[in-house]
Amino acid sequence: MKKGMMTLVIFLTLNMFGGVSSNFSFSSNYFWRGMTQTMDAPAYSGGFDYSSENGFYAGTWGSNVAFGGAGLELDTYLGYAGETGSGIGWDVGYINYAYPEVADADFSEVYLSLSFAGLGFSYYLGDEFGDYYDISYGFGDLSFSYGDYEDTGSNFLISYGFSLGEYDAALGYSSFTADNSSGLEDEDGIYISVSASF
Repeated sequence: MKKGMMTLVIFLTLNMFGGVSSNFSFSSNYFWRGMTQTMDAPAYSGGFDYSSENGFYAGTWGSNVAFGGAGLELDTYLGYAGETGSGIGWDVGYINYAYPEVADADFSEVYLSLSFAGLGFSYYLGDEFGDYYDISYGFGDLSFSYGDYEDTGSNFLISYGFSLGEYDAALGYSSFTADNSSGLEDEDGIYISVSASF
């Protein structure tokens, strides 16, 4: 609760000096790196983002979850992003994943992302559960990604984005293949999400 209140105070302060936006989303399932975080049940999520003209950004995002005694995920992040004159996008930052009901489940990552002409590459350096990387490609409303989570498994995602009235929507397919040593099971599923930004 204290962390949430502190985040709100920070964003109310930042609003005086830059742009603050908010978002809300409903999804029929919450997949993260190919693994459902809600036991295949719907997810309701939302957050606040601050961005400045020099490329600095910070944000907070939360969603319901259902695993290991956790019912809420609350992420906070910050970083710098920009683009070179030749069109290469870059993003470097830090993210903390917090689960208020299960304190020892919290972890954080430092990440670096590069993009060019629809092709993207991201690498996440984890402090506890291993590193993760993904390669993505977007073509029009279609996007594809492949990722590998150290000692956990690999995932593939295909998503189609479209407008649903005044909202943004996406229909996707997620597939996860567990490493033999992880003790996890393979899983896959189709999801639909509807989101709005303010």
